Amino acid sequence: MARTKVKEARDEASDQTPSEADIRLGRRIRALRLERKLGITDVAQRAGISVGALSQIERGLTSLRIRVLWPLAAALGVEPHSLLGDDENKSSDLYVVRATKRKEVPVRSQGMRKELLSPPGSVLTGLLVHVEPGGGTGESYSHAGYEFGLVKKGQVELTIDSVVYLLKAGDSFAFKSTLKHSFHNGGKERCEIVWINTTKTTEIRNGD
Repeated sequence: MARTKVKEARDEASDQTPSEADIRLGRRIRALRLERKLGITDVAQRAGISVGALSQIERGLTSLRIRVLWPLAAALGVEPHSLLGDDENKSSDLYVVRATKRKEVPVRSQGMRKELLSPPGSVLTGLLVHVEPGGGTGESYSHAGYEFGLVKKGQVELTIDSVVYLLKAGDSFAFKSTLKHSFHNGGKERCEIVWINTTKTTEIRNGD
């Protein structure tokens, strides 16, 4: 039983060395939970993850996977992008994100890195997704909302509702987020994707 819970925690949160961004994110999540007088078990159940995984995330011991970010934000009653903010960047423009001021999203699993393109008050969540050769999401996942993307560099295999599409630089895509989807870089160079999501916390469902 104990081994099963450990495995669940590893599956739900990346095992990479935590960064300063991971620690800040964990503190923010814990502060929001305590502010709402929610127990860690309650929030974990709402987000569909184990208590152990949430505890590791709150302590900054592990990085948060993108598929857990959405339901966790919903469980706390906030927008996903609000979890990624910090008090060190209050001087940022309200409607503009400078190239030198992008925040790195602490969701780095399987050769991926993500930068937040949308400003704090944006209804849309924009990301610049970097996928190294061999990297990708692994399992398919889904949530509420709609998605649009443009491949800027390299190539990516995008799977939507069990159909695989090979997309190259200049190709774009759009689909409903409730469809199971995943992506993988099977090429030899880094892939860069501008990814936009319309997901609202009230529409997010617990998806893998």
